Amino acid sequence: MQLFYNAELTTASSEIIFDKVESRHIIKVLRKTTSDILQITNGKQLLFSAEILVANDKKCLAKITKIEEKPKPWNYYLHIAIAPTKLNDRLEWFLEKATEIGIDEITPIICHNSERRAVKLERLEKIVQSAIKQSLKFTVPKINKPLKFTEFLEQNFEGKVCIAHCEDHEKSSLKKIIGVAEKTTILIGPEGDFSSREIKLSSEKNLIPISLGQSRLRTETAGLVAVQNIAFLNE
Repeated sequence: MQLFYNAELTTASSEIIFDKVESRHIIKVLRKTTSDILQITNGKQLLFSAEILVANDKKCLAKITKIEEKPKPWNYYLHIAIAPTKLNDRLEWFLEKATEIGIDEITPIICHNSERRAVKLERLEKIVQSAIKQSLKFTVPKINKPLKFTEFLEQNFEGKVCIAHCEDHEKSSLKKIIGVAEKTTILIGPEGDFSSREIKLSSEKNLIPISLGQSRLRTETAGLVAVQNIAFLNE
């Protein structure tokens, strides 16, 4: 299946007009023509089948012929709060792979040791949109605006909230604290780890310190290990 993405589609939509870039891809690259059927998701657990009416490489027009509900294949809710990496491509790699595995929400958090303090949300949204098309998923993860670590902790959380840090404190493994179909938030720190003050503050806020194994992991690797562990624990 070749999957397209359009966030504007709803159950009331009757047709879709593709932009110039996607129109060219459909007509020139995929060599689709009039009457061919395209598959599109709006990232909100819906799959639209659409028949091409106008096979124009500048403005391809298709008529919606079928709408199907496509619930997400995982039964949990996972929110990863992760410090932006010094190199953008590492954070983008995490977003892509986490989306392929299954994640619901991502928040960039700005920490004391963060080397990067700004992110381009539009770019990150394009990364996850591309990833759902590649992995044939119909739920696009929510990407929140960046928050300072202290601001993030002021929120009212549902479910378990965990923090993965490198300091020598007693920590739990995810398999011992995470149940099936739970809502979980996991904080992943920057290359220089969370500061001692941030770790102390997380303890005061009753965050659960967790271990992701014996190795010291890069930020993006730690984030992906957390995503995969939650997926594995819910199989």
